[in-house]
Amino acid sequence: ANYEVCHDSCIMPKPQTPQLRTFLEKRIDIKLNAGRQINGILRGFDPFMNLVLADVFEIQADGSESPIGMVVVRGNSVQTMVARQRV
Repeated sequence: ANYEVCHDSCIMPKPQTPQLRTFLEKRIDIKLNAGRQINGILRGFDPFMNLVLADVFEIQADGSESPIGMVVVRGNSVQTMVARQRV
């Protein structure tokens, strides 16, 4: 296993980097917890799957889209992620 030793002599698993490179610079649809949906261009991510998205739109329940610009999405709030473009 891949482990990293912390200060308190406890052993914690080292976070794995999510395999999201193929999604970089692609427009993706994201379903968040609490029933929210957004789509935007994936600009970056980290080992915790926190996402940086540009040109983001929030999709309303009626299907309309509201522009919200650039956002950072916490990885633990992502339920599903689908590329709109072929990866």
